[in-house]
Amino acid sequence: MSHQYKRHNRKLSAKHDLKKLLPIAKKGRYPWMREYDSMSLQQALINLDRSFQNLFSGRSRYPKFKSRRGKQASYHCVGISVGENWIKIPKIGRIKARVHREVFGILKSITITRSATGKYFASLLHEDGLSLPVKPSIIAEDAVVGVDLGISHLAIESNGHKEENPRHHDRALANLRRKQRKLSRKKKGSNRRKKAKLMVAKAHERVANARADHQHKLSKRLVDENQAVIFETLNKKGMLKNRRLARHISDAAWGALQAKVAYKSDRAGKHVVFVSQWFASSKTCSCCGVVANELPLEVRSWVCECGALHDRDINAALNIKNEGIKQLKTEGLSVSARGGRRKTGMLPAAA
Repeated sequence: MSHQYKRHNRKLSAKHDLKKLLPIAKKGRYPWMREYDSMSLQQALINLDRSFQNLFSGRSRYPKFKSRRGKQASYHCVGISVGENWIKIPKIGRIKARVHREVFGILKSITITRSATGKYFASLLHEDGLSLPVKPSIIAEDAVVGVDLGISHLAIESNGHKEENPRHHDRALANLRRKQRKLSRKKKGSNRRKKAKLMVAKAHERVANARADHQHKLSKRLVDENQAVIFETLNKKGMLKNRRLARHISDAAWGALQAKVAYKSDRAGKHVVFVSQWFASSKTCSCCGVVANELPLEVRSWVCECGALHDRDINAALNIKNEGIKQLKTEGLSVSARGGRRKTGMLPAAA
C-alpha cells in the first residue's frame, strides 16, 4: 500500500484489493501463511486499511510495523468453540484455558492476545440476546454526583468525598529506573538482555494492573451509589503538553476511569453526562454563580464576593453536578429534589 501511494499516488483498499492477493501469496512467495487462519489474516488487512484511512484523514501518523516481541493479537470467528476448561480456534485445535466466567449465548468470535510478558488471554464475544436495562426517567437529586478529576486527589465528588490518588507509577518509579538501567547495560541480542527486558515488562504490567484494579473498584462504587454520574470533558491531549504535569496526568488515566464508569452505567441502567470542557467549573461560585476573573492552579481555596469560602475542587464538582442536572432536564428527564420515586404507604388518619 505504501509503495503504490508513494510512487503512483494510488490508494489501495485492504478490504478489496489486498484480500484478493492472499491466495496468490500463499501459493507463491509466502507459503508460511498457510499455517494461519485465513480470517485472522483478513482481519489484519482490515486493521491495516483502518490505519491508512486514519492517516489520510489526518487522525493519526504513518502506520508502523508491530514488534513481534510486544503485544500481539489474532482474531478468529469461524471454526471456534469453548468448553469448561478449553477453547478451540482454527489450525491449532483445543487449547487448555482457565474459563473464569460462565459462558452462555451464541459464540461470535475469539480474540487471542499475547502481552509483552508472554501471557496469553482469550476474549470471547457472545450474543446473549439480552437488552440493556432501561434508564430511569425520574432521578433523585441526591442520587446525582458530580466528579471533578485531579492529580492530588484522583476524584473529588460533589458530596465532599475525595478519593486519594494512588500514584502507582510514582511509587514504582525507582524500581522501573533500576531495571531499565540494568537493561541498558546488557549487550544487544544476548539472552541476558532478553531476561532484563522481560523484567522491565513485568514491572510495567504490575503498575498497569494495579491502576486498572483501583479504577474498577472506584467506578463500581460510583455507579452503585448514584443514579447519574456527571463528568467534565477534559482536553487530555492539550494537558499532556505541560512537561511538569504530563507524567502525573498519564499516571492518573482519567480517560480510562471515565470509560469504565460509562460502560458500567449502561449495564446498570444509570446515566452518565459529560459537561463541556469550556464550562468554568472552578472559577464559578456554586452559591451565587459569579465567575471569578482569574484563578491560578496553585490557589486551592478562594472567597467569593458573596462571602462564601470555597474549596477549589469541591466547588468545581458542585458546579459540574448542577450543569449536568441542567443537561438531564433538557433531555426530558425529571430530576426531583425530594428523592425521586418513593414507595407508596398509608398513615393512620387522625381521630
